[in-house]
Amino acid sequence: MHRRSSLSQEQREAAVALFETGWGAWAVATRLAVGRGAIKRLYDRWRIRGGTTLIAKPTRPVYSFQFKLDAVERYRAGEPRVALAKELGLSSPLMLEKWARQYRTEGEDGLRPKPKGRPKTNPATPSKPEPELQRLRRENERLRAEVAFLGKVQALRDEERR
Repeated sequence: MHRRSSLSQEQREAAVALFETGWGAWAVATRLAVGRGAIKRLYDRWRIRGGTTLIAKPTRPVYSFQFKLDAVERYRAGEPRVALAKELGLSSPLMLEKWARQYRTEGEDGLRPKPKGRPKTNPATPSKPEPELQRLRRENERLRAEVAFLGKVQALRDEERR
């Protein structure tokens, strides 16, 4: 299920069983003495997926840019997030909120797929050599720090001898 969930497997199963008998999210959270936020997220997923809420999906679906953009536009137009997530087959209504937040902060580019991993560098291009003056200043600073450190060590040894 969700690796970062604060609920144990037994708590999730008990919560879903209570949802199916007609209990609401806050009542279940109180009954199980757990956080309301985790139960509310589980309740939202249960409203979309029903009894299959506790079954982990084998793969993580990848949604196209146009699909995300259409979903965000419908969400911003005022459609309820749970109903919209259910209609679109999303695993959680929080995906809509995340996409809407990305759309608000970054615009349409926030919904476009991003390249995975670290950007590749061309190993054939050598790194730019450091100017000699800058290299000498760095070396001078390092040597000053070394002299200051050795002076402190010598002062501590002299103090121990007294």
